[in-house]
Amino acid sequence: MTGPWLVGDIGGTNARFALVDGPDGAPRDVRALPTREHADLADAALAYLSRHAPGVRPSAACLAVAGPVTGGTFHLTNAGWPVGTPGDVRDRLGVPHLEIVNDFAGLAMSLPRLAADDLVPVGDRCPAADGPLAVVGPGTGLGVGGLVPAPGGGWVPLPGEGGQVDAPAGTDREVEVVRLLRAERGAATAEYLLSGDGLARIHRYLAIIDGVPPEPVTPARIVENADDPRCAATLAMFCELLGSLAGNVALTIGATGGVYLGGGILPRITGVLKDSAFRARFEGKPPVEGYLRAIPTALIVHPGPGLVGAAMRLAQTAPSTARPLESA
Repeated sequence: MTGPWLVGDIGGTNARFALVDGPDGAPRDVRALPTREHADLADAALAYLSRHAPGVRPSAACLAVAGPVTGGTFHLTNAGWPVGTPGDVRDRLGVPHLEIVNDFAGLAMSLPRLAADDLVPVGDRCPAADGPLAVVGPGTGLGVGGLVPAPGGGWVPLPGEGGQVDAPAGTDREVEVVRLLRAERGAATAEYLLSGDGLARIHRYLAIIDGVPPEPVTPARIVENADDPRCAATLAMFCELLGSLAGNVALTIGATGGVYLGGGILPRITGVLKDSAFRARFEGKPPVEGYLRAIPTALIVHPGPGLVGAAMRLAQTAPSTARPLESA
């Protein structure tokens, strides 16, 4: 009997795994393991199988990782794991077919399968999977991905490391924040501000700019204290910078089908995001305001879109010999 597929969405904080019973199956037996408790990707996947799916022998696997997948290797940027190879992971898991993809390429693959209940519009409408799509997501790091329709049907993901572009400062105050960031880190990439650690940096830099001694503060405290003036200012700048970045991504990819917002931070500040200047900054790029105004944006609230995307990737690429018997 051919076993189910193993899918994974592995970030700097959590490694999420699930099983899927074929091309039309939904992820099941979903579990999240702390990334730091495992030595590498294969170790985390084997731990999931032994603890939560004993006796299961997957026929294929697609694991999406938060980092670059190039030149036959992969590296989790924020996990501290060593550089790995798909061949090593495949051999250690004993699966005949294995793919390792960038996490935002995997997340992008989920976009056509997301339903209306999986999205919260940021603006007047939700995206429709009828043209090129983009996804931007701040979490432990900052991910960016794209998805374009394939000429013969299906979809082609566009992986990349768009989180490492320069921070899109658009106001004098943001320029000051970027100046402090560059002095501290030697670079001013978007991820340094649009991430969990980025929230804490913005909060600290705003205190310095205002001549107030900065106090240690966690991203969770900032999110939970949105009524505090400096936390509110931090969240407002975060959303505005994100709007500028998302507009840049939409223009670069030509994402006329829409831009989706993912990651672990935004679902916790949905009201702040919707009430912020995100859309104004997204659209405010003369002379292409009309082009951007026509591109919808929405927040993903599905609990595991990366797993859905990994399953969709296997639905397009797994050989018939690796398909679970239930889907034959």
